[in-house]
This record gives sequence, C-alpha cells and structure tokens, in this order.
Amino acid sequence: MQQFRDLVDVPRLATTAIEFLPKLAVSVVVLITFVVLYRVTRVPLRAGLKRAEFHEKIVELMVDKLYKYVVVGVGVVMAADQLGVNVGAALAGMGIAGIAVGFAAQDSVANVISGILIFWDKPFVVGDWIKTEGEFGQVTDITLRTTRIRTPRNTFVVMPNKRIIDEVLENYSKHGDVRVDVPLGIAYKESIPRAREVLLNAIRAVGTVKSDPAPDVVVEELGSSSVNLRVRVWIDHASDHQGTFFRVVEVSKLALDDAGIQIPFPHLQLFVDDVEDRVWSGAKALA
Repeated sequence: MQQFRDLVDVPRLATTAIEFLPKLAVSVVVLITFVVLYRVTRVPLRAGLKRAEFHEKIVELMVDKLYKYVVVGVGVVMAADQLGVNVGAALAGMGIAGIAVGFAAQDSVANVISGILIFWDKPFVVGDWIKTEGEFGQVTDITLRTTRIRTPRNTFVVMPNKRIIDEVLENYSKHGDVRVDVPLGIAYKESIPRAREVLLNAIRAVGTVKSDPAPDVVVEELGSSSVNLRVRVWIDHASDHQGTFFRVVEVSKLALDDAGIQIPFPHLQLFVDDVEDRVWSGAKALA
C-alpha cells in the first residue's frame, strides 16, 4: 500500500478527479441536450417535408440520417470541448479522412445523388413499366443507390441510379394507355388499301387491343425492297406491351399469307447491258 502511495500522488489525483467531474457532468448534459433537441424537432421536420411532397426515402435520408448525424455530431463536438479535447485538430483529421473516403466512394456518392434526383423529379415511381439501358420491366423498388426492375422474363435487374439519370428513359405507364407499333412490309405490287383492310380485320381479334382508340395501319416509308407499313394498336396496361407486340406480328403474318399478299425479303436486282463477248467468255471460263 505504501509503495502504491509512493508511485501515485493520491491527493493530486483526487483533486484532478474533483475538478474533472463538473466538466464531465456539463459534457453529458450538453450531449443529452442535443439528443433531446433532435428527438423534439424530428417529428415536425418530417411532417413539414411530407407536406412539401418529399418522397418518404428523401425524408428518411434528410431527417433520420443527415439531420440526426449533424445535430448529434455538433453535440459530441461541444461535449468534447467541455472536456478540454482539442476539437480543432480532431475536426481537421476527420476532414482529411472524409476527403479520402469521398474520393474512394465517388461512384456511390454519385448514385446516391442520382437517387435523390429520381425521388425529386419522379420520372417514374414503383409499379411503373420503363425501358432504359436496353432493359424493359416493372419498377419494384427504388433505393438511394439503385433501381430494381422485374422484367417479363421474371429476372431481377439492379441498375445504378447514375446510369438511369444519364441515359434516355422511356416510361410506359406515365400517361395510361400505351400504343404498340409493329413494323411490316409488303411487296410493291400489292395494294396498300387491301393490305390495310386485311391487317385491321386480323388484329381486332387480339384480346388486348383496344377498340377506342381504334387500331390503324399507316405507310411509314417506301423501302428499297418493300412498302413499309406500321400497325398501330392501343392497350390498357403497359404489362401487355410485349405480349401484344408478338401476337400482332403473328396474326398479321398469318392474315397476309391467307390473303395472298406477299411479304418480300430484301433483294437486289442487277441489270446487265452492253457487255462485250470477251467478258462473257472470261466469266464462263472462271465458272
């Protein structure tokens, strides 16, 4: 015991502890005050953001994460200052570390920012049918980093939000009814009005095709080998888009075949005129 007293200055240690306890108490009170401040302001802040029609995920990010970390972080800094901690040096070190982490995670940060833009601008919502990056499907979930799509193949596609923001996106569910366009070609010798009549009679039998607006067949262009038509039909739900497209293609081909209307394949005609006999002789020798 005497050796312990020789090694440790007990009176000085007691004096230091007595001097430190009030600082510790003030530090705890400061930290508790900021935690209570967050809890008190959290509910009205969430309510205000919801009234401003912010998406729930943005509200969660801003209030439950960002706002919470800022308020509690300030409380921790002020509590540490009461204990005599060199807050300036600690913040400088944290700033340098934050910059390093930011460079390492810049793709993730970009995806999060893109996710916030998606929630803010609302180019699509959960349940919409969209096409982007060559993928067509129904949006099943939107997170701050990724968008999840269920395709007609029943596959699950996870797409980074940054790629969706940077690419052209087609929303099939935004305005209700959807038009399905099916390209077809007929031979130049065929009658366009007759082909139109045959096609319209055939596609009206497709169950998902709406009668109002009525389907129509238009001439899209005069191609190199065919007169290119476009069959245009309307459907109620974007989920029927691919199925309707495939069905219209099938019934159109069968109807044109039954009517004897030719669907040409690409071909090239060569007209040979005024060829000297020696050229023909050389060609026959090569053959």
